[in-house]
Amino acid sequence: MQPNVNVVSLVSIGRHPQSGRARRAEQDGRAVELGLKLVQDKLTLLHAGNAHETVLRQYAGMGLDGFTVLPQGEGDDAVPVLVAYFKANRQHHSRQIVLTGVNAESGESSGMLPYLLAEQLGWPIVPRIADIVRVDEFEAEVLLALPRGQRRVVTVSLPFIASVDSAAQEPRQSAFARGLRATLTTLDYGSRVDDAVSHWQVAPAKPKPKRLKVVKAKTAADRMKAATAKPVGGGGKVLRNESVEEQAQAIFDLLLEEKVIR
Repeated sequence: MQPNVNVVSLVSIGRHPQSGRARRAEQDGRAVELGLKLVQDKLTLLHAGNAHETVLRQYAGMGLDGFTVLPQGEGDDAVPVLVAYFKANRQHHSRQIVLTGVNAESGESSGMLPYLLAEQLGWPIVPRIADIVRVDEFEAEVLLALPRGQRRVVTVSLPFIASVDSAAQEPRQSAFARGLRATLTTLDYGSRVDDAVSHWQVAPAKPKPKRLKVVKAKTAADRMKAATAKPVGGGGKVLRNESVEEQAQAIFDLLLEEKVIR
């Protein structure tokens, strides 16, 4: 436990990938779990958005007595109000760590919030961490989650912002009753409409085109084998004397069959 460090976990409203229902975001839950490991119930749980969203109590049910909400409208930009919050509390918490998920599961889900927040506060940012190994008076040792299961320990000065990777410890189960008893604190730091988002048109994502299978051969022998191998399927045909229109139609039918085009 690090009693002299102020740790803040930024949380958002997640979306279940199948049902689309609101839930505790997976990576944000890991950020809360890491914060609880560092300072236990002294962790500050912070959300910029709808203060009446019941999903927020799932985070508090992980072991916290309360959470803080900076009220925002549907189309407001969360970055300015978060910057105002941290600047207003900077003089009291110079030894501060801010934890976020890599990206949200709803809204823009661009993963840019921790970077924009770090830029405006002038703090260093450490992306995709798996753990915080040590924290002392001026710096912390952070374990980075690298590709293929690799890890690297880096040192970063306080205060800093870190995005928590899916390689971090899984979040504990949320206690429903404790979440209901948690105290909600709202702080008004104003709001600002996100002009860019107001011009967007949101539509359901379309399936990506399917790529044709391409044989990748490293040696000349492999390339010869691939060129002379007998086709597995027997449904193809060789077009030699057909007209251009018939050949084009055959190619078009193949692309439809392989679902390259729809």
